[in-house]
Amino acid sequence: MAQPKEILIVDDEVGIRDLLSEILRDEGYQVSVAENAGQARGYRATAQPALVLLDIWMPDTDGVTLLREWAANGQLTMPVVIMSGHGTIETAVEATKIGAFDFLEKPIGLQKLLSTVTRALKAAAGQAPRRVSLVALGTSAPVIEVERAIEQLLRVNRPVLVVGEPGTGHEIVARAMHTPDTPFVTLATGGRLATNPLPLLEEARDGTLYCAEIGGYTKAEQKGLSFLLPKLEKHNTVLVCTSSEQLGNLAAEGRFDAGLLASLSAGAVMLPPLRQRREDLPALIDRFWRDITASQRTVGKLHAAAVTALSAAYWPGNLDHLHNVMANLALTVESEITAEHVRRLLGETAPPPASAISPEVTARFFELPLREAREAFERIYFEHLLGKEQSNMSRVAERAGLERTHLYRKLKQLNIRFSRRSDEGAC
Repeated sequence: MAQPKEILIVDDEVGIRDLLSEILRDEGYQVSVAENAGQARGYRATAQPALVLLDIWMPDTDGVTLLREWAANGQLTMPVVIMSGHGTIETAVEATKIGAFDFLEKPIGLQKLLSTVTRALKAAAGQAPRRVSLVALGTSAPVIEVERAIEQLLRVNRPVLVVGEPGTGHEIVARAMHTPDTPFVTLATGGRLATNPLPLLEEARDGTLYCAEIGGYTKAEQKGLSFLLPKLEKHNTVLVCTSSEQLGNLAAEGRFDAGLLASLSAGAVMLPPLRQRREDLPALIDRFWRDITASQRTVGKLHAAAVTALSAAYWPGNLDHLHNVMANLALTVESEITAEHVRRLLGETAPPPASAISPEVTARFFELPLREAREAFERIYFEHLLGKEQSNMSRVAERAGLERTHLYRKLKQLNIRFSRRSDEGAC
């Protein structure tokens, strides 16, 4: 007969310890208790429980500090579920990054407790952790840190909120989390959430539901998203939401549901902007250039000084901004691209006059059918505006004399990378 799994409950409230102990013993588990961090340390020094239920707020040492100690000492070899009655979402996020398996908010419901315990023990029984590769974003320490955070969130089946400035790679992260050969359902807008959300989970069953820029969702769309959260586990669906806006500010202004934000924040992942990981730029520039020249069938070359200039430049629009500027250079410069070409393009304040486009490029237009020539020119034109206006869609639309919705459609038609964002700024 198999030995019962031992669960350690660490909580300074005797009522909580007794209640949880009774429930878990009734389910066939062996239970030990500790009323403070000191007792928990002593227990862990001589034994390894199958699972720890750890309260955050205790009189001697808080739970997060104890969790950090175990991680530093190599003793965090069992799943730990954090408990709190104070709605401390930021603390829960911190604990998850350290290595906590999950977070339970008090009062803890019976089914929630038992399902979390079951998941934690199954995960500890030897299921291989999901590996996530964000090499498309880079290989720097900040990117590797994001990879590890995402792997931890996937291990506990928690919805993921990807937060970062426009162009930092929201969808790249979502697709890196996705399991191959399963559905990947993308919501560019939240309209379906407002009208009939449940079929979305049927479509995404066993796969991924990707909700982009939820900061722009209406109250009805936010309500639909909240409706789906407790049903994700039943449908075996990974939910990935993204935002380039400060959702906390929107919640404070009454424009984003505070309860939904609290639910998603425990799975928040911050994407670092390019300025915080400049060591990734040379490899990104090399890959972008190979992709661009292959797709545009151009044979231009980047001088080493141009790579240095691109690496040193400020990219407020991040990956999308860099990619669009490089695509502009590939289309408008027939000779080898130099640092001067880069500085000239980044330093201009107005769209280039016709004379700024080389005669060779102009001649290429005349060799194309009208439709293709027009698309080639429009691509140059809009990529230039996106670079100059740092992906601020309101200003690009104003410069182009278009409505924003028309601008988005046009950019998609031209296969130009861009990021939806608020014009007041990002995270």
